[in-house]
Amino acid sequence: MFSLALPGPAKALVESPNYKWWVYAAVAVGTYPTVIDQAGVGIALPKISKEFGLDIPTVQWIYLAYVLSTAIMFMPVGRLADIIGRKNVFLLGWTVNIIGAVVGGTATVFPMILVGKVIQGLGVAGIQGNGMAIISSNFPEHERGKSIGLYTAIIGSGLTSGPMIGGLLVASLSWRAVFFANLPFGVIALLLSLLAFKPMVPTTGPSAGWRAFDWVGAALSAGAFVSFLMGMSNGHRFGWDSLPILASFVISAVLFSAFIWWQLRTSHPMLDLSLFKSRLFSMGATARFLNFLASSSVMFLMPFFIVKVMGYSEARAGLFLAPGALCMAVIGPISGRLSDRFGSRITATVGQAFEVSALFSLSQISPDSSPGYVIMCLTLAGIGSGFFNASNGTAIMSYQDPSRFGIVAALLNVIRTSANITGIAVATTVVTIIMASMGHPATLNDIAPGAHDAFVSGLNKAYLVGGSILLVSMTIAALHGSARRHATLGNAPLARPRR
Repeated sequence: MFSLALPGPAKALVESPNYKWWVYAAVAVGTYPTVIDQAGVGIALPKISKEFGLDIPTVQWIYLAYVLSTAIMFMPVGRLADIIGRKNVFLLGWTVNIIGAVVGGTATVFPMILVGKVIQGLGVAGIQGNGMAIISSNFPEHERGKSIGLYTAIIGSGLTSGPMIGGLLVASLSWRAVFFANLPFGVIALLLSLLAFKPMVPTTGPSAGWRAFDWVGAALSAGAFVSFLMGMSNGHRFGWDSLPILASFVISAVLFSAFIWWQLRTSHPMLDLSLFKSRLFSMGATARFLNFLASSSVMFLMPFFIVKVMGYSEARAGLFLAPGALCMAVIGPISGRLSDRFGSRITATVGQAFEVSALFSLSQISPDSSPGYVIMCLTLAGIGSGFFNASNGTAIMSYQDPSRFGIVAALLNVIRTSANITGIAVATTVVTIIMASMGHPATLNDIAPGAHDAFVSGLNKAYLVGGSILLVSMTIAALHGSARRHATLGNAPLARPRR
């Protein structure tokens, strides 16, 4: 690898003794608005649902389309970043994200909103799929947990301000403003990234990097994810034993098996399957999947409860969600530092315990629940998320060679997004079934006697299921070990990060 010639300001940043913090600032500015957008769109869903006359299973596709496109691209862009340079992929991601924001913000029909979110998802994969890898590779090895905790703080900050900013934009302007808010952030992120990131290309030239990319593996993994997530997202609509849903799962299993077969035989695999030989990696990844599967229902369903059942505006709904996200932002770096010093087992388990308490408490909410009770539950969830996310990421990343940071960070994002979409599908199915059993369609647009009670009953059951899943995840987190203790697990000992 070699560095291209740098302009004066960029060269000064690269040679600065505080270069790692310039890199962190560039990643923060680039990643933060993508999290704001995701949280803001969640607040806008009730308004979009009303404007286009959509029920809950349909309007959820605004979120699912984004997550689906992001999930199928995380591993390809992670591998591509390791080959042709993380800076190139990061910049390309923001360019695509801006295009998607314009398409979604100008949409006059519901399908165009979905198209915009799909395009945005493709771009965000290049941004979020590289953020953790860029930061981790520029911090020293003994600060790996600190770097991942700081990355968690970016996510938490976005989740903190996202609901508030999104709520204010929706209440004072319209849901379209949530899309357009990306544009100024995008321009700033592009400029700062151009200056702060080192331009790196393979020594044999960019074309060799493209030839080394596993195009077959990318296609097979994308097909497997699309089939699986389409089945999960539509099971409640068509029936879990219907032919389309069963066909989706069968196709997914076939494509996934073909992907594994190909990865074991190709000379340049997209995903190094030897990663899963490590007990630390495998159990950490499993705990991560279950955690996000269980907790995803909170962010998706809670705005409907706050706006439609409790009767608050979108702007006020954002204030309900802010304390928990703020706790996540503050606790993430603390958890990372503790993981560096004591290992990840304790912090991950403590985080899961907070989240279990939060979901079981949310399973008891009712239309008469006080705002203080709801905020307390969401705050507990944020505290737990801050502890778990940073420590879990540290446990998985700590023993990786920097040359594989891109694909490992991307895999962590794949686990998160696929778990989120599965969790939303499960929660939506539970709510839909309970509302149907009580004689109500899965919509809150028309106020019918008993509709709110039916929705809340379904919400209680969904959170009860989530809390039970989190108990399993907490058990795995308590058993899977410490990143500090097992720092040399895997194929090779820890290598010093490349500066």
